[in-house]
Amino acid sequence: MLIDFHSHTLASDGTYRADELVAAMKLRGVEIFSVTDHDTLAAYEVLCPDGVPATSLAPTRPITGVEINTTYRGDEVHILGYGFVLGASALDTLIEKNRRSRDERARRMIGQLSRAGHDVTYEMVRAEAGADASLGRPHVAKALVRCGTAASIESAFRDFLSPGRPAYVPSHHVRPHEAIEAIARAGGVAVLAHPGRIKELEVIDELVEAGMVGLEVFYPTHTDAQIARFRELATRYGLVMTGGSDFHDPRWNVRGVGMDVDPEDLQPFLDLVL
Repeated sequence: MLIDFHSHTLASDGTYRADELVAAMKLRGVEIFSVTDHDTLAAYEVLCPDGVPATSLAPTRPITGVEINTTYRGDEVHILGYGFVLGASALDTLIEKNRRSRDERARRMIGQLSRAGHDVTYEMVRAEAGADASLGRPHVAKALVRCGTAASIESAFRDFLSPGRPAYVPSHHVRPHEAIEAIARAGGVAVLAHPGRIKELEVIDELVEAGMVGLEVFYPTHTDAQIARFRELATRYGLVMTGGSDFHDPRWNVRGVGMDVDPEDLQPFLDLVL
């Protein structure tokens, strides 16, 4: 079954507009998908005007989604939310809190770049993201490339934006527990994103206690051994399993959108969100 419950648009750090991403999903034959932009639901203003999926989305079927960036125990822990009601105040409030944190982080990075003699302004970074987008390091990296300070996004991260480099600023987002609670209050399902990137998997026990419902078991960089381990953890904790491409840009995500996952593995999740 071709699905994709993890993808991004220009509203966060992707490079496709929402309609372009949907076109890519259709071309691949993806049956059900979610746009899970970081800390913003702006894509759903296009996909689901008035809270109802646009007829132009057929034959693909959208499930509301978001990726909430959180920090905990010195680690970045991303929580995916699915199937929530658009316009839910609890989720909107939490997203706005993270957006303010992102904006402040970007301003601090710009300040450090300025003090190091690089002419990058907030307006330049905002132009890379768009007026309503949620800011992140990729937007600062794109501004560095645009003004000629860095040769590529990769070199911008390597030379300026990574830990130990002159413009690195650690993120200070909400705790994952807050994200899980807000998603639940909005009627949604909270899932731990790409557990293969988590430093301490022991945190899963705590997040299950906080109300987390699922694990993103199927992910492009997860090895067969990791998939087997996460499948076992999902069984142990009674969690549903999800999967997604984490698509941002065809240059970085050479496999494109969509993942082929056994329907039996996805059915418990689909039962919760459809």
